[in-house]
Amino acid sequence: MRKSRYTEEQIIGFLKQAEGGMPIAELGRRHGFSDASFYKWRAKFGGMDADEARRLRELEAENGKLKRLLAEAHLDIHALKTVLGSK
Repeated sequence: MRKSRYTEEQIIGFLKQAEGGMPIAELGRRHGFSDASFYKWRAKFGGMDADEARRLRELEAENGKLKRLLAEAHLDIHALKTVLGSK
């Protein structure tokens, strides 16, 4: 997955500027992002602080790690079943 050009702290700063009354088109032009990116960020980070966004990123990384571990465990179980010949 492609890494974002902006950190969560910067994105939250953009969202707070928009809440303060700055037009979204002007904000995007000044910082170099599209309106679609802004609305996607608002859906994901709306109402968050920087520390909450950091915690969200940590939880998403942990969730991905656990999903990979579960997939590996299922592959091991399937391999053992085929080797042992059980139904």
